[in-house]
Amino acid sequence: MSSGARPMKVGLFVPHFEDPWNGRGPRWRDILDLAKRAEAVGFDSFWMPDHLFYHFENVYLQGGWDAWSLLTALAAATERMEIAPLVACAGYRNPALIAKMADTIDEISGGRFILGIGAGWHKPEYDAFGFPYDHRVSRFEEAIQIIRGLLKDGHVDFEGRFYQARDCELRPRGPRAAGPPILVGGGGDRMLRLTARYADQWNLDRKNDLDEVIALQEKVDGVCREVGRDPSTLGRVIGIQIDLPGFSRTPFRPRQFLVPPWPLTGEPDELAAAMRAYHTRGRVDHLIILPDPVSAEAVEAFGPVLAALDAT
Repeated sequence: MSSGARPMKVGLFVPHFEDPWNGRGPRWRDILDLAKRAEAVGFDSFWMPDHLFYHFENVYLQGGWDAWSLLTALAAATERMEIAPLVACAGYRNPALIAKMADTIDEISGGRFILGIGAGWHKPEYDAFGFPYDHRVSRFEEAIQIIRGLLKDGHVDFEGRFYQARDCELRPRGPRAAGPPILVGGGGDRMLRLTARYADQWNLDRKNDLDEVIALQEKVDGVCREVGRDPSTLGRVIGIQIDLPGFSRTPFRPRQFLVPPWPLTGEPDELAAAMRAYHTRGRVDHLIILPDPVSAEAVEAFGPVLAALDAT
């Protein structure tokens, strides 16, 4: 549990996919155990990807559970942490239904849900499950207006090219009058403008270079000003990769998604100092950690890092 001195929230990112090298992945009980350990160790939030599978060239198909079902169960099984998709794909579900689902999970969790959402990107999923891949950002632009209208106002009357929500009301309402906060993930120019207009928080993932984060923050500030928004009203949520000492990889469990800049590593005090810099220099409100590997042992081993962060 945080001592109250923590400069920013710290979340844990937990994939739920099969390993491409052996076809095995976490079961529900494994995910539940990770969540309970993360809450006990002191993480502020728990994040899961919204992907149906991964299929890259020369890599075996990796299936994954439905993130919304897992998050609903975690809403009932945890007590303190925020829970969220990082990020939900707007193109996989009707936007009015997304708002309904988000408000319901917020109710189950007692006001601990964050609606992370984006336009999606992995084309094999769209093709396999029959979702349209064309005009993804244009579709997202309509979807976010419906979602925001329902969550913030409880009502929307929208007629667009891709989506319609005519005289639609969100009833009953969850524990927060304005619904759960809306986080938009994306770094393209159009997505940033939509984030500045409609979101409560902005996210980018795997940003291990603090200087890059600082430069991105200036860009986001500029977009906020362009649309007439005070930049300080937009929360900043950044994901980073961390290698914990003592958790070495083997040829039978290779790394995934590892590209420069390399993950942060070091002793607990060193990692805590590096994480704190994301707040003091990078103006990050919420830092999401992807440890490698993600395991119960790694979650427990991160406890001293959080303790050092709270103490500094």
